[in-house]
Amino acid sequence: MNLPMNQAESSIHTPPASPFGFLALSLAIVAADQVTKMAILAKLVPRGTVRLIPGLFDLTFVANQGALFGFGREFGGAVRMVAFTILPIAAICFVLLILLKSNRRELWFRLGLALILGGAAGNLIDRIRLGFVVDFLDVYWGSHHWPAFNLGDASICLGVGLLGLDLFGEQGKARQAG
Repeated sequence: MNLPMNQAESSIHTPPASPFGFLALSLAIVAADQVTKMAILAKLVPRGTVRLIPGLFDLTFVANQGALFGFGREFGGAVRMVAFTILPIAAICFVLLILLKSNRRELWFRLGLALILGGAAGNLIDRIRLGFVVDFLDVYWGSHHWPAFNLGDASICLGVGLLGLDLFGEQGKARQAG
């Protein structure tokens, strides 16, 4: 079927009005995140680091007491509870509310929210269940290591990137219209 270019483009960027497909994606991310972390705890912790691509990528268990990439791991007591449990719960509720109530139909916006929601929920489950977040993806070049991360972290970063693409796309549309 040949649609005029503007109709074809809008159909790519117009997901169904229902947010439930995006919520299903969030739940799939939570499930994948938790399954990989359980496997790491069961299989990797006793063995230590597993080299997958020498000089570039390993699986290495890290009990992350901080936030994304270990930020704030030095926090203690009440600050840790607020920063790493209460605020994430509030943020998850806020993102969920936006996803459920938004009448925006842009794919990148809603996909970004779904990715952030799934990743944040997966990490929050660790924090409540274990008292830390399981990180295990270790990317490095020689002796220069990127902080270890997990699928939830990757999902959050990808989601933020998609929200950025949506924002820049909206700014571009506004400049063209104005």
